[in-house]
Amino acid sequence: MLKLLVVEDHALVREGLVRLLGQVEPGAQVLEGADFEAALNVLDNEGEFDLVLLDLALPGIDGFAGLDILRRRYPAMPVAVVSAFDDTPTITRVLNLGASGFIPKAFSGEALLSAVREVLAGNIFRPTGPSASQLDDMTPVPPTKTGVRPDEIGLTDRQGQVLALMVRGMSNRDIADQLGLSEGTVKIHATAVFKTLGVNSRTQALVAVARYGIDFESVF
Repeated sequence: MLKLLVVEDHALVREGLVRLLGQVEPGAQVLEGADFEAALNVLDNEGEFDLVLLDLALPGIDGFAGLDILRRRYPAMPVAVVSAFDDTPTITRVLNLGASGFIPKAFSGEALLSAVREVLAGNIFRPTGPSASQLDDMTPVPPTKTGVRPDEIGLTDRQGQVLALMVRGMSNRDIADQLGLSEGTVKIHATAVFKTLGVNSRTQALVAVARYGIDFESVF
């Protein structure tokens, strides 16, 4: 029998997910936890599940840290994140931490069930199109208590270096001189940085750095 666990602190959302997930297949057993500690208690008592659906914005714990704990403690158990924070860097970071999928809360019930079935089939689910939103001034960003490495949100070391020097206010020419690159190459890296962060300009990129708490120590 299929066993699923929903970890979500908002009761209305949690209850809706439990009812919806009962439709994944006949006889599916769907348990719930209102916070991360409750989820660990369920796992300790019930053993591993076929899939855990985890909200990122849980009280009392950084959502990314919670995901990391689950992946380390139960490495064979798939975990999919279900979250309203559906910007590209967040999705990338979640998948880099070992999640089997990212399912936006903006999805319809039918789309969510389809994503869950894909994860249960052993695939990695990542949303495409409008659900993977660009970062703007109104885009919510999940809270984090620790610095985020550039590679966690999909930046290469070189792209991280370019972004770090942008933060210092250096021009493309100055960045090129600093890194021993051509100015054209720096522009290519800058374009890739903007795409990864879901922004369109240097100013927006600097806002993203501050909002995600990106730590550049690892790139130099």
